[in-house]
Amino acid sequence: MTAFIRQLTGVRFIAAFWVLLYHFQAPLDRLGLLIPVFSDLLRVGRLGVDLFFALSGFILTYTYLTKLGPRLAVKAAAIFWWLRLARIWPVHFVMLNVAGLAVVAQSKVTGSSLDRDWLNPVDYLKNLFLVQEWGPNPQRGWNFVSWSLSMEWLAYLLFPLLVLALWQFHKRVPTWGLVVLWWVSLAPLLLYGLGRTDSYYTDNWGSTYRILTEFTAGAITYLIVARFVGSDGQIRPRVERLATTLSVVMPVIVVAGSVLLSRLPSAQPTVSTLSADAEPLPPFWHLELVPFLVVWIGALALSRRGLSVWLSRDKLVLGGFISYSLYMTHLVWYGLWRAGMKAVGIDGGVLYFGAFLVLVVGAIVIAYAMWRWVEEPAREWMRGKIGARPKPAGEETIDPAGRGTASA
Repeated sequence: MTAFIRQLTGVRFIAAFWVLLYHFQAPLDRLGLLIPVFSDLLRVGRLGVDLFFALSGFILTYTYLTKLGPRLAVKAAAIFWWLRLARIWPVHFVMLNVAGLAVVAQSKVTGSSLDRDWLNPVDYLKNLFLVQEWGPNPQRGWNFVSWSLSMEWLAYLLFPLLVLALWQFHKRVPTWGLVVLWWVSLAPLLLYGLGRTDSYYTDNWGSTYRILTEFTAGAITYLIVARFVGSDGQIRPRVERLATTLSVVMPVIVVAGSVLLSRLPSAQPTVSTLSADAEPLPPFWHLELVPFLVVWIGALALSRRGLSVWLSRDKLVLGGFISYSLYMTHLVWYGLWRAGMKAVGIDGGVLYFGAFLVLVVGAIVIAYAMWRWVEEPAREWMRGKIGARPKPAGEETIDPAGRGTASA
């Protein structure tokens, strides 16, 4: 089943870059680049996080179903939690502190106040232990994007219990039953997503709805995909053709849905933005697009042609490897960039366009540096502390020159 790892690694870069452009809408608008359809797709760019949540459920079920599924074992669960911390915590710790220093630097450059309701030791500790997003009305701060890590960590803590049910589903439930369970797992999210009180869908346990439903749906998607892969790793031609078609149709539906929601008057928030430098608020009901993203993951896993081949290209796989660092660093970098633009008084024209290129290229360069010299070394060090191999078995790796290889 390792054949799908490359294209799903490429999807990670697509998800991270979608979120990045979502946050960069203000400079794109100033440059006149928010053209129709493109701008509509960026308005729902926060769905890149939902794509990450579903991917996480899919990949972790693929990796740990047989390791954790048959029975609950405290030692195995503890090892799983440590390995997940090794994956996410080092970059989180670095960026948590960098974000605090960046706020101080921005206030010095722009002369703005340091009065932030989250800039206190209690909120720092909540972020440090990845519990800041837990609860009905979370208080975000520090490195803002780490809210999703808080939700991922919640899913990791629950996974050793969830995988027990997944194991039983895998062994006892027919394929049509898995499809029913897939819809049942997403139903709470879809019902919640019909609300109109908060277009970000963070109020009233919104973030918890998102991670638990999408992570579970991604996990069940793997169980469904596994039914169509033979013991020799082969996929029936008819299934593969259908999956290849769906791998194209699903993103088209997401684009069409984003255009529809952006044009639908009843889906628009009462205000367009929270501030001049903020991205436009997303339209209501955009969470209804999540099922199509989850189906996309399964379709790509079963396809060996078309879009799956493109996503498996070495450069996109490398992008997938740096995607976590890109996600974690881009917003702090963007804040410093905005402060610099204000300090030098550049707000348009050719210089602003050049500065925007620096913003985008700089985000990728910073992400690569973070991946190469912080994320991977720290991950390997933490894995070594419990005697685990530096690279997970079956995980695709890629060297700095961009040559794709498979780890043993």
